[in-house]
Amino acid sequence: MQNQDSTILSISHKEPGQFEETRFEKIHNTIFQSSEIASKTVAKEIAGLIREKQSKNENCILGLATGSSPIKVYEELIRFHQEEGLSFKNVITFNLDEYYPMEKDNIESYHYFMHENLFKHIDIKAENIHIPNGMIAQENLDQYCLDYDAAILKAGGLDFQLLGIGRTGHIGFNEPGSHSNSGTRSITLNHITRVDAAQSFLGINNVPRRAITMGIGTIKKAKRIVLLAWGENKASIIKETIEGDISAQVPATYLQIHTNTTFVLDKEASSELTRIKTPWLVSSCIWTEELRSKAIVWLCGKTEKPVLKLNDKDYNDNGMSGLLAEEGSAYDLNIKMFNKLQHTITGWPGGKPMADDTNRPERALPAKKKVIIFSPHPDDDVISMGGTFDRLVEQGHEVHVAYQTSGNIAVSDEEALRYAEVALDISSENNETIKSVVLALQTRKISKADELTIRKIKGQIRRKESLGATRFFGLPDSQVHFLDMPFYETGTVKKNNLGTKDIEIVSQLISDIKPQQIFAAGDLADPHGTHKVCLDSIFISIENLKTETFIKDCWVWLYRGAWHEWEPQEIEMAVPMSEDQVLRKRKAIFYHQSQKDNVMFQGEDSREFWVRVEERTKKTADKYNALGLAEYTAMEAFKRYYF
Repeated sequence: MQNQDSTILSISHKEPGQFEETRFEKIHNTIFQSSEIASKTVAKEIAGLIREKQSKNENCILGLATGSSPIKVYEELIRFHQEEGLSFKNVITFNLDEYYPMEKDNIESYHYFMHENLFKHIDIKAENIHIPNGMIAQENLDQYCLDYDAAILKAGGLDFQLLGIGRTGHIGFNEPGSHSNSGTRSITLNHITRVDAAQSFLGINNVPRRAITMGIGTIKKAKRIVLLAWGENKASIIKETIEGDISAQVPATYLQIHTNTTFVLDKEASSELTRIKTPWLVSSCIWTEELRSKAIVWLCGKTEKPVLKLNDKDYNDNGMSGLLAEEGSAYDLNIKMFNKLQHTITGWPGGKPMADDTNRPERALPAKKKVIIFSPHPDDDVISMGGTFDRLVEQGHEVHVAYQTSGNIAVSDEEALRYAEVALDISSENNETIKSVVLALQTRKISKADELTIRKIKGQIRRKESLGATRFFGLPDSQVHFLDMPFYETGTVKKNNLGTKDIEIVSQLISDIKPQQIFAAGDLADPHGTHKVCLDSIFISIENLKTETFIKDCWVWLYRGAWHEWEPQEIEMAVPMSEDQVLRKRKAIFYHQSQKDNVMFQGEDSREFWVRVEERTKKTADKYNALGLAEYTAMEAFKRYYF
């Protein structure tokens, strides 16, 4: 995986049929290497519109969205204000939606979100801010919604509407079944939408069942619409929205008929689009090694053949004649791909001592390596690479595990209260600290952030569970490191940005241990973004340490598995597991009892982590088998990060 970034300088709209060389897409879209650069580009467009309106002595009417997608856009707008003098005095805003009922000062309200993430940092006039009132009386709700639309029209209509997209294809809270001409109204939330919000509300039972939302008709009246989508978990709905037919079951597809809409995507969110996933079906390709591998694996799935049985006709019939012409024959292509896949498989993730490592994924020397397994949360290590972890210890490497965050927010109040009450009962003295924790847990409101004492006991629960799992694998406690990175310690689902102190903590550990191997979580689809922040801290630390001699001999392997898995063409090291090893991994996961049965942050998959990860490792092994390689019970997969 190359560490590189790029940008697209313009996201201005182009007419359908003129923006892509593909018949599949029906909405203009631009793709960025990262959401950070994409967000800055969108913010630049908004800032330009504000300044243009100012030059004409006109108000700029913005429709704004909430959620994780626009946060970086708002951060950049704040920077424009604070560093470049951008004024918002001529800006009038209308927010898309709000939960109902919802008090303004609830930390989960969109009123709170907008003020924390934008309004309190800029010079916008208070009277120019419009956010649906989540506490309007039920008998006044219909008229209130009509008045909201009327206020938008009175202001001159929306000049620019910023949108995100939900997994159901909703924009705003326009759930499946919403009509194209719908106005602002109250709506009952889809179960999937409530599941996705459950992490913020500390459980789905606390998520409101209703909301107030701008309608599809209200949104479509905006002069300019930009929709943001980040991450693999949005890839499927993005493909359906951009390439599918217009349908009330996917409300975002109504944007296909808007005259000035752009979808702004990061690389992961665009990954299912036909021109990205299978570009050989769209036009002629430059056949890089990466694209060649991707196409051959795809062809095996399409034809249901193993690699070595593909023939010339298979390539020609499926848009890959250019690749065949370059190589000369299917036989030569197949042999190269088979060998590439075969060489990824190893039972020695730390390298096999005294062996020819020419075609092995890891080096033979040094025979005993120093290894750091970075785990964003206190269970990612065993969930995503428990079998490899176990094998590294068994094969005599000096393994260190670094739990980057405390994971305290993922412990429910009920679980923490149970532990606190047990501790109070067995305490030999009148422990006022434990009493205060019990009282705080019994009386606090869901909308409040965790107090420090609550965070501490929840963090201790995660620590002791982690030590149970690492001891089960035979790892000394002295080689388990709890980093408690400060960015995480907010007491709420929303975390701070990565800070200097976070990077210093990670850099210091790497400097102290001087590893030959680092394993890190490359699964960036986690629903709360912690994995990405943790991975960034490692990448930045490595970059800062590049002049050190030891870092030049350190290989970095990225694991996935909690939400997604690497595809066969992406895998550079595949570690097979026997049935016994799968059971050992499951037992290690079970030590994390606070995360069993009632997982708070499980994303789009409702199953427990141990169930889903066993299916994924089995599926990886099955894919290798279908490609014509050896059959294994399960496989853990890794991709190397090159720096």
